[in-house]
Amino acid sequence: MGSQHQDKQTGTGAKPLAPPPLRNDCFALPAGVAWTPVDAALEMLRTRLNPVTGDETVPLQQAFGRVLARDVMALRSNPPQPNSAVDGYGFAGAIVDGAHVLPLIEGRAAAGVPFAGSVPAGHAIRILTGAAVPGGVDTVILEEDVTCDGRQIAFRGPLKQGANTRKAGEDVVAGDLALAAGRVITSADMALLSAVGIAHVPVRNRLRVAVLSTGDELVEPGDTATTGQIFDANRPMLLSMARAFGFEALDLGRVADDRAALRARLDAAAGSADVILTSGGASAGDEDHVSALLQEAGAMQEWRIAIKPGRPLALGLWRGVPVFGLPGNPVAAMVCTLIFARPAMCLLAGAEWREPQGFDVPAAFGKRKKPGRREYLRARIRNGRAEVFASEGSGRISGLSWAEGLVEIGDAERHIQPGDPVRFIPYGSFGL
Repeated sequence: MGSQHQDKQTGTGAKPLAPPPLRNDCFALPAGVAWTPVDAALEMLRTRLNPVTGDETVPLQQAFGRVLARDVMALRSNPPQPNSAVDGYGFAGAIVDGAHVLPLIEGRAAAGVPFAGSVPAGHAIRILTGAAVPGGVDTVILEEDVTCDGRQIAFRGPLKQGANTRKAGEDVVAGDLALAAGRVITSADMALLSAVGIAHVPVRNRLRVAVLSTGDELVEPGDTATTGQIFDANRPMLLSMARAFGFEALDLGRVADDRAALRARLDAAAGSADVILTSGGASAGDEDHVSALLQEAGAMQEWRIAIKPGRPLALGLWRGVPVFGLPGNPVAAMVCTLIFARPAMCLLAGAEWREPQGFDVPAAFGKRKKPGRREYLRARIRNGRAEVFASEGSGRISGLSWAEGLVEIGDAERHIQPGDPVRFIPYGSFGL
């Protein structure tokens, strides 16, 4: 399996990446496993998945947010030559303690307008921030520390040799690694790539994520909902999450609890997407057609994960394309996407495995938790403490909007009292 995008040469003679297909057993659980701990589920995803996207070369200005396909080496050192870190006066050598006077030569060195000659020993030259250091200069003194009459400068030492100058390549040396493959290119990376002379960047094609909602009860927001029907909350949420993660989101709409219709929709998704996210129909009930079709295809695993909210997660391949069968409950669907689908999709996209970064803060709540499963509470920080949503009910969608992240409570038994440390993971750490 691989991306349907057209691969292109990078311009360096290297061949485009050829992603290997996923195996049909990539989601298989070890024999005898019933409940899977969160860490074990994450480790299986981390070790069994591989990139499925091809690569292309794009101009630097189009590289932001893309996954770097190969290591990029610096074409030019940064800085390219020694330069001044301040506005001042340049000369050679260290200055000992005491008063000093140096004659000033004509001319100056400025950024982009270097001084063409060399500065004689025992003389100084006017130099500005960023200017290439002229020959005969290795030290610069701040203009604020100097008295100048236009012909000579007077100042007091001591001053170390090399003061207020930057060495050539002290940041990056030409030929050295600038950025490693698998990195998602940030705004700061754009500055670095430009500084070391990179005009074209080898990147992965964007992972194409198809999103499909299932269920007879679903109607589109704006339509008329009759008794027993609800508006489809999952699809808008999952599509926006896929875009926030840097992927290309494909809206496959809704499909009723009809196995033939679902099969046709999955076939269409497999022809246009690199990964499929479904919500609803992932358990083992009469109307759980997602899991039934994956079973029928011979590439289905139901991971009963020791997590709240979430637990059942259907994983499989449809025509070689990985499928994440998410719970139909929006709270559980969002948590499972953040904890499991997001890092897995990052690997499929060719990026590094990304663990969300959290930090410990005092709890503003109390809670008793039984051992055996990990829990994620909708939370936010106020006055330096973690507040949690008033209800843990997974049907309370408003709690997702109220929250600014999740409090993660580990697998062990826990009796949390106000003031105890808890781990808070902000939504921003997940890329939202």
